[in-house]
Amino acid sequence: MKICVIGAGHVGLVTSACFAQLGHSVINVDNDKIRIRNLMKGSMPFFEPGLERLVKENRKNGRLGFSASVVDGVKKCGLIFICVGTPPREDGEADLSSVEKVVRKIARSLSGYKTIVEKSTVPVNTWKWIKHTVGLYSGQGADFDVAVNPEFLREGSAVRDFLKPDRIVIGVENERARKIILEAYRKIKCPKIITNLPTAEMIKHASNSFLATKISYINSVANLCEKVGADVQSVAQGMGYDPRIGKAFLSAGAGYGGFCFPKDLAAFIYIAEKNGYDFAILKAVQKVNEEQKRAVARKVKEALWVLKDKVIGVLGLSFKPDTDDMRLAPSIDIIKALQSDGARIKAFDPAAMANAKKLLRGVRFCKNAYSAAEGCDCVLVLTEWDEFRDLDLGKLKRLMKIPVIIDGRNIFKPEQMKKLGFVYKGIGR
Repeated sequence: MKICVIGAGHVGLVTSACFAQLGHSVINVDNDKIRIRNLMKGSMPFFEPGLERLVKENRKNGRLGFSASVVDGVKKCGLIFICVGTPPREDGEADLSSVEKVVRKIARSLSGYKTIVEKSTVPVNTWKWIKHTVGLYSGQGADFDVAVNPEFLREGSAVRDFLKPDRIVIGVENERARKIILEAYRKIKCPKIITNLPTAEMIKHASNSFLATKISYINSVANLCEKVGADVQSVAQGMGYDPRIGKAFLSAGAGYGGFCFPKDLAAFIYIAEKNGYDFAILKAVQKVNEEQKRAVARKVKEALWVLKDKVIGVLGLSFKPDTDDMRLAPSIDIIKALQSDGARIKAFDPAAMANAKKLLRGVRFCKNAYSAAEGCDCVLVLTEWDEFRDLDLGKLKRLMKIPVIIDGRNIFKPEQMKKLGFVYKGIGR
């Protein structure tokens, strides 16, 4: 099939490379001409495991091309995926201006039948506006269908999530669009859920909001565990064996971040309010997550008393491991809170240093974890990278001024840390 994917961000580029890997002919379009030129040269705009190999491999075999022209992509392809950003406004509403601009360009480029697929995360019933706008700008007699195919790609495992998904959700109005989208995914074996269009849109927001709820719930349990002497990891293990609950997203820590969960949660709350429903549970989820970041900063203060001129080494800056994404990462708020109390920050992250430098001021960025820990009064773990789990803890202790570890991701074992002579504080343990 000939597929046009509009947007070369995390979702769009992964979608393009993976569809090409499935054997389709793909044009990835983006209005950022510098990004497109760099992609043509093989330079990746962000870190995602396995993606660079797929892009280079499918560029070489001729199945993946890049363009800055929506017109070019739409005219050459029958199946069009919209994968542009929908950032949050201050009130939580999704900003759909990029979607609207792309839809107008698609409409003006139509020639022959096209299937236009909304893949960006958008408020329910956005499909109606897409359909209306295409009809408005394309003129009478335009032949097209609008469909919804939400993405469920996790940064750090996005390639695997696309090629080996738990499910594929497809919202359509008719059999013609259903057959076309199913054909695009024919080589992927997984449950394929066919619904109407608003249901497909709702599934994405409902899924991400529920996962955020699980994280805030286990963090609340962790806070109670600390007060009663229980271990949240054992509590989560005991809960996770119940198939009605499941083990995923029951890791207590410094709170969730990234672009998807905070944005989608805020958007879902806004959608509910707009339709006359007070989604109080999700408001509590937001509140717990913000408090969790403050609680981690308090742990550092409780361990060191006065923070002024204390040196704190931060291990991990990205919102999760295996990505360089710093958008809404908990590390940002936590570091700023420590700096406001006069602490001096040294930091290291295996992938996110370049992005972190754009967001954090007054931080000394180090070449590795040991350099970040050297001479510190405290080491604070904020991202659970595997290389931090494998650190030589004896060496780490010798480098530190005072052996205090605040483990915001529970990557170390309390008994082992105390045996080695560390003052150790985890989350809910």
